[in-house]
Amino acid sequence: MAKMTDKVAIVTGAGGGMGKADALLLAKEGAKVVVTDIQEDKVQEVVQEIKANGGEAIGFKHNVASEDEWIKVVDEAIKAFGKIDVLVNNAGISAATPMLEMTVEQFERVMSINLTGTFLGQKHVIPHMKNNGGGSIVNISSIAGLTGGSGAGAYTASKGAVRLLTKATAVDFAKDNIRCNSVHPGFIRTPMTVDMMEDEKMRGWFLSMTPLPRLGEAEDIAKAVLFLASDESSYITGVELPVDGGYSAK
Repeated sequence: MAKMTDKVAIVTGAGGGMGKADALLLAKEGAKVVVTDIQEDKVQEVVQEIKANGGEAIGFKHNVASEDEWIKVVDEAIKAFGKIDVLVNNAGISAATPMLEMTVEQFERVMSINLTGTFLGQKHVIPHMKNNGGGSIVNISSIAGLTGGSGAGAYTASKGAVRLLTKATAVDFAKDNIRCNSVHPGFIRTPMTVDMMEDEKMRGWFLSMTPLPRLGEAEDIAKAVLFLASDESSYITGVELPVDGGYSAK
């Protein structure tokens, strides 16, 4: 039997990159997937790809920083599939702006999408998980959420906050059989990072920082997400799982 048979999963930021890989793998393993992203055309492409491969999916344009939009997505998921078993809070943005050059508006935008969006997803999904007897939340943080990064203070702060929000959620809702874990990607090749990854100097630096001699792929993250979303990790909650080729082990 597939690992996600009879499960319903919401994946945010699933129009491309890691979120798309998460949605496709969860669907391949039997989950009914609610695909969301700020780019509506990309959402529909992923939905059609899942359906073409024999899976079930619906999709919505979704600004994760909007509580009203979260309410709509969750309501539509319940209408379509009757329950929610898995939430993957993947949507996020970066901002490589030095701290002293960053405006309050820029800082708050990063926090609203990366942190508030994660909080809102949990707030509106957890009641349905409680009614369903449990569930699994996977929050996508970053290796920047484990260590202090240079030149990206807002991003680092937001991802560190996601890490600790995950732990607080795990403790608060363990009694409801709701698990919450965070995944911390390292240097991952996605459509958003491909230009940087293909720059010879930058690629060399990334590889020099990573003990395993390759860059990560979106599918590497998806496999970790699948494990934490599935019942195979039923006794795991509150962990931070680096998927970084050994970067954080140094």
